[in-house]
Amino acid sequence: MADEAHLKALVLRGLAGDEAAHRAFLTEAAALLRAYFRNRLRGAREDAEDLVQETLVALHTRRDSYDPNYPLTAWMYAIARYRLIDFLRRAKHRAHADIDGIEIGEADPDYEASDARRDVATLLDQLPEKQRRAIQLVKLEEKSVREATLETGYTESDIKISIHRGLKTLMKLMGQEQPT
Repeated sequence: MADEAHLKALVLRGLAGDEAAHRAFLTEAAALLRAYFRNRLRGAREDAEDLVQETLVALHTRRDSYDPNYPLTAWMYAIARYRLIDFLRRAKHRAHADIDGIEIGEADPDYEASDARRDVATLLDQLPEKQRRAIQLVKLEEKSVREATLETGYTESDIKISIHRGLKTLMKLMGQEQPT
């Protein structure tokens, strides 16, 4: 079984252009993901294997989003967890789904989508204009970085850096909030 340092080394070599290292990472990640999904979907081997493949595709296509300052397996399992939640929602296993202590089911009637939008807007308002605008365009409105540059007049680097710094600041802001 692969360890964190070994996997991280493979990913970093893969990001640097070493295709063999990237293939080795995906192979070793597949073994870890297979165990992860099989433990959560007992008796549904085909579904577990489908989720392994979906997650490997996501790891491959989103590999540039990995930040080497953070643990690789945390990034990898976060992607896997979102794939599992999506699967459970699609499969309508809502009543009995418990992922890492979080019940997956119907939306909380006391927490409306408008509340979420208001919370996001409140957090975004705490960012500098450049970061706020970049995040709104690329992350919320799902425009490409190129489209955002045309709309704002910023360079692509400015947009990418603003998004990175803005998201980092948002994570800090969310971490400082006290649960009510």
